[in-house]
Amino acid sequence: MVTREVEIECLPGDIPTEFKADISGLMLNQALRARDLQIDTTKLKLLTDPEQVLAHVVTLKVEEEKPVEAVAAETATPAEPEVIKKGKKEVEGEEGAEGEAKPKAAEKTEKGDKEKKK
Repeated sequence: MVTREVEIECLPGDIPTEFKADISGLMLNQALRARDLQIDTTKLKLLTDPEQVLAHVVTLKVEEEKPVEAVAAETATPAEPEVIKKGKKEVEGEEGAEGEAKPKAAEKTEKGDKEKKK
């Protein structure tokens, strides 16, 4: 278990604000433990377990590569749901269709009247 805190015992005037640790030498699967901290043992007493891990170096888990088809299917945008029209809108559509049919019938009678006049 990794922790980011250490407990120490010291006089109030000797309380440190931070501990600095060089982790540049850590390799894969190595850890920095509380015992590795550079502390002045004449002023500070480490109360934390010396084996407590403060930092460690690990690799991230590799995610399995998915087939191209699966990736394409996931990234494709889903189809929008079909909108079901309510009854009132259907009535308006029927009235509009009837309204369009009437002018066409009127046009036919006007054409017929023009042909008769000739």
